[in-house]
Amino acid sequence: MSTVTRAYLDQRLAAAKRCSREAAMAGAKAAAVATVAAAVPTLASVRMLPWAKAHLNPAGQALIISTVAGMAYFIVADKTIVSMARKHSFDNAPPHLKNTSFH
Repeated sequence: MSTVTRAYLDQRLAAAKRCSREAAMAGAKAAAVATVAAAVPTLASVRMLPWAKAHLNPAGQALIISTVAGMAYFIVADKTIVSMARKHSFDNAPPHLKNTSFH
C-alpha cells in the first residue's frame, strides 16, 4: 500500500487548476464565437422578417443570443475537461494498462 504525499497532492491540485483554467478559456472563446454567430442572424431576421419583427422584442433577442452563448460555453468547457481527464488518466496509468494491443 502506498502513501499519498503532500507533493503528490500539490501536483494533482496544480494540474486540476491548470485544466479548469484552460477549459474556462476554451469555453469563453466558444461563447464569443457563438454570440456573434447567433447575433447576426437574429438581428437580421428582426429587421427583415415581419413575423420576427412582430414577435421578438429586444428581451427575446437577448435571450436567444445569451442562451446560445451559455450553451456553447458549458459544452466546450465540459468537453475540454473530459478530454484532458482522459489524457491525464492514460498518462498516469500503470504500464500494463497502457498496452491496448490485442493479444
